[in-house]
Amino acid sequence: MPSGPVLAAAANPWFSWDYLERNGADVLRYTQQHASLTVQAVLIALVVALPLAALAHLRPRLAGPVLASTGVLYTIPSLALFAVLAPVTGIGRTTVLIGLVVYALLVLVRNVLVGLQGVDPAVLDAARGMGYGRARLLLGVELPQAVPAIVAGLRLATVSTVALVTVGVVIGYGGLGQLMFRGFRSGYHAEIMTATVVCLLLALVADLALALLGRVLTPWRRTSRTPDAAPRTPQEAPWTS
Repeated sequence: MPSGPVLAAAANPWFSWDYLERNGADVLRYTQQHASLTVQAVLIALVVALPLAALAHLRPRLAGPVLASTGVLYTIPSLALFAVLAPVTGIGRTTVLIGLVVYALLVLVRNVLVGLQGVDPAVLDAARGMGYGRARLLLGVELPQAVPAIVAGLRLATVSTVALVTVGVVIGYGGLGQLMFRGFRSGYHAEIMTATVVCLLLALVADLALALLGRVLTPWRRTSRTPDAAPRTPQEAPWTS
């Protein structure tokens, strides 16, 4: 006869197709919530990060304060941040979204700035020689050249945001974190594992999609013979044609 622990494990498995059949609607709903929070947070953070990084690039004296400010925000514990925001923004989606944007900012600002600062000086000199002004140089040369660094930042920010969304469960809006928390409270192994696996798959799919986007946006890197071979002059750059 099977012992007690064996029967308990069989009755409460970590992987259960029966759980998905009975709770598919809940899993789908929380997955959609998780994905929408991630996409919105990363897009908002990117919209904020681009001008901040451009300002820090154009005014080097501001680079330190900008990075320090986003770094300080990143170090705030999520529970403390939600506690500060809740009296103002309430309990729910808005509070979680603001927190996610704050945490994604540091990664994106740093990567955009690194990308802008890493543009080949020869390319910049050629553009200036052709009469490019500062604004046109930034928008037409530096930002396109910084795309690989920006995409790398987006990938890192997206994957970390997928993980951070689950923390929103403390104020009742945590996507798949709701299922994890419910599973821990009830001791239902299949619920915990299902939410964990779906969360991991969501991060993997998002990362692969952004990697593909990076390849589409930088066709010259695919056709180059060497990894660092990029257009050397504005005439050769695809964005000026």
